[in-house]
Amino acid sequence: MELKKLDLRHAEIVTPAALDAPLAKAKISIVGLGYVGAVSTACLASLGHEVIGVDIDQTKIDQIARGESPIHEHMLGETLSEGVQDHLITATDDLSAAVRDSDVTFVSVGTPTAADGGCDYSYIEQAARSMALGLGQKTDFHVFAMRCSIPPGTTMKVMVPILENISGKVAGRDFGVCFNPEFLREGVAIEDFYAPPKTVIGTTDFRTADIMRRIYQPVDDTPIMTTVEVAETIKYVDNVWHAAKVCFANEVGRLCKPLGVDSHAVMDIFCQDQKLNLSPYYLKPGFAYGGSCLPKEVRAVQHIAEGLGVKLPKIGNLDRSNREQIEQAAEMARQTGAKRIGILGVAFKPGTDDLRESPILEVMADLKAEGVELLVHDAAVTKDTPLEGLMSYVKHASKGLGQLAGSLKDMLCDDVMDVMDNVDAIIVCHSNEDYRQAVFARPDIPVIDVVRLFPQGSNADQLNGIGW
Repeated sequence: MELKKLDLRHAEIVTPAALDAPLAKAKISIVGLGYVGAVSTACLASLGHEVIGVDIDQTKIDQIARGESPIHEHMLGETLSEGVQDHLITATDDLSAAVRDSDVTFVSVGTPTAADGGCDYSYIEQAARSMALGLGQKTDFHVFAMRCSIPPGTTMKVMVPILENISGKVAGRDFGVCFNPEFLREGVAIEDFYAPPKTVIGTTDFRTADIMRRIYQPVDDTPIMTTVEVAETIKYVDNVWHAAKVCFANEVGRLCKPLGVDSHAVMDIFCQDQKLNLSPYYLKPGFAYGGSCLPKEVRAVQHIAEGLGVKLPKIGNLDRSNREQIEQAAEMARQTGAKRIGILGVAFKPGTDDLRESPILEVMADLKAEGVELLVHDAAVTKDTPLEGLMSYVKHASKGLGQLAGSLKDMLCDDVMDVMDNVDAIIVCHSNEDYRQAVFARPDIPVIDVVRLFPQGSNADQLNGIGW
């Protein structure tokens, strides 16, 4: 059968409106068992697919094979365990064999920041070479679905040539490729998989489009079908917009505070206009953005623009604005005069153990260098939380994590009151009832609140909000 290729001149492509044939379950291999890969492994197995998880980290392989979560993520362990018990989940370090023994391969390897500020392709290239060896041993059509954040053009210009050159196969005829960005929020990733805000599939041929539509049909029967390049770009655009919203709200907070204006009241009204002002998500004055996506993808977009000679003044200043919020938090801590400061919440957001580019780490590093003693509590971050992989991932990015890597575990306390009883000031980075009660228990110490732990006016003498 001759395969009709998609017209890449158009962003939106047309596929059959209905899936009339029975929904056969694909056998899926997933490369990279971090947040996206582990969640995808568990959830795709829950939909009835056989899933082979692949990683170079033997510890992760063993954990997945036993049905144990390699990360702190709500319901992930339970979902993985069910998949293993149902004999739907296996794990291996043999990527070539996993491709050979599956129908679709999801690629979720790391794309950290390179030394020049761009995207580090090394993990993609490494994975592509191994995948190509497996592809070369197959006669059946195979689909490769890229899920990691990459600059537009990477799928077709970096991965596809490697696959074709090593395997001897031709993209669009012998195998299909697509870009399928994930929109999973850490801490609620399982819920997001089953109820995605959108499902985007960018591909070059109808066969690949149909296979991917069938996989996602149980959770989203109306995916957005587009080109590979559009799909690659939307992932960056989404996250850069999220970063822009954080910085915008923080600048509102910095303006409002010296004017005596309640910045949260301002933004609450602003967010009521959902026709013009879009989503209220992120639009709260608070702390700097961080995590595995926003910082590196802002850098990546800047890098791409510089290479093209395109000026992006707002995006170019996002990192500067974000750094200003970090510096403000550090200065507020200095103004307390405290020599022992407690940190409530150290991961970049609640409900996760992810420390990648968590902004409070930058504050902590600055304060520690100035001789301040630090005590830390985070329900999801313990002395057993591994730092080695995080360090390699952000070696060109997060200075704070690098400076604290050797001492962070010594700062961690199992009980929040062990922190409260032994410090002279507090920085609250996560909002939860335990931390509210802890602050109530120590009305005698100053609190730097970067998350709006209490409504306006509560404990006014004790609390110093970063933007209110």
